[in-house]
Amino acid sequence: MIRGRYVIGLTGSIGMGKSVASKMLRRCGVPVFDADAEVHKLMAKGGRAVRAVEAAFPGVTVDGAVNRPALGAKVFGDSAALKRLERILHPMVGRAERAFLARAARNRKKVVARDVPLLFETGGDKRCDLTLVVSAPAHIQRWRVLARPGMTAERLAQVKAKQLPDAVKRRRADRVVPSGLGKRVTWTHIRRAVQAARADAAGRRS
Repeated sequence: MIRGRYVIGLTGSIGMGKSVASKMLRRCGVPVFDADAEVHKLMAKGGRAVRAVEAAFPGVTVDGAVNRPALGAKVFGDSAALKRLERILHPMVGRAERAFLARAARNRKKVVARDVPLLFETGGDKRCDLTLVVSAPAHIQRWRVLARPGMTAERLAQVKAKQLPDAVKRRRADRVVPSGLGKRVTWTHIRRAVQAARADAAGRRS
């Protein structure tokens, strides 16, 4: 547990339905820290990361915001550039997460969630009490991702190459949340996971 909070770690590969599962956690009354959303906020107009990112990668900002396609063109496939970007963003995301946990403590929320796409890849699962992996069959994943504007099969392959295979994530997860059988099934699994988390958190406090 982190600072007295029972932490659910939510993850899943691209196109697996993690965003839907995250909304369902909130519907259950679980506060969710969305790492991707925080990165978007940091790089949006007026975001705290904009100046540092422009300094590290000149020409990637437009009207006071980071142009994500332009930044992606500079870091995608370049491990050194990606690490340089991570050194800027990760400490800021970490501070935002600590503030999130502090708010949860003030609001007496015993169970919280961390929505992190690369949870296992970065070792973030070690700071979680329960890990959930959202998963769907490969053909559904591909259909969902290729329906996104600007997405190509080549880019999907590049993104997947940076992520652990879904089968590995499912083996490492405490619970697998299926998202290819309809939202009702996903909702049932999320609700049960939250019930288990709350029971476990209560048991640890007793």
